[in-house]
Amino acid sequence: MPETRSTHRDGYRFACLPRQESPYRRNLALSILVGIVTILSASPAGAHHSHAMFDLDKQVTLTGTVKEFEWNNPHCWIQLLVPDPNDPNAAPVEWGVEMGAPIQLIRHGWKPSSVKPGDKITVVVNPLRDGRPGGQIVSAIGPDGKPIGAVPETNGKQ
Repeated sequence: MPETRSTHRDGYRFACLPRQESPYRRNLALSILVGIVTILSASPAGAHHSHAMFDLDKQVTLTGTVKEFEWNNPHCWIQLLVPDPNDPNAAPVEWGVEMGAPIQLIRHGWKPSSVKPGDKITVVVNPLRDGRPGGQIVSAIGPDGKPIGAVPETNGKQ
């Protein structure tokens, strides 16, 4: 290490060695940095579970054909092709129906095979507030006319 010379106020000269970084300081700085990153990365996960995009005061009944049933985390989805009742020749509108997580659905009687592409089903949803064709599931009736499982209460209403 290079030595530097310094003069004390009384005129004495002494050697100063450069200050070494303490391992404690380095670990503390690293711990603080990891803590900040953890807090900042957790924020989006909390925002994810908002139901503000759905109009919980309205319900829309949709009858259509299942295009796809997505059984995956964090939410399951039914893509439902709904014909226009006013114009049977028009192309059906694809609705995205959001559901709970697979573990929630299993607890309420749903299975990955509960609905299949091509099934004609009826679902009741809380629609999206912005008017796009989508919503959060309230209930579902299968092609046999029987309820499909029970829908977990994910919107805070009992």
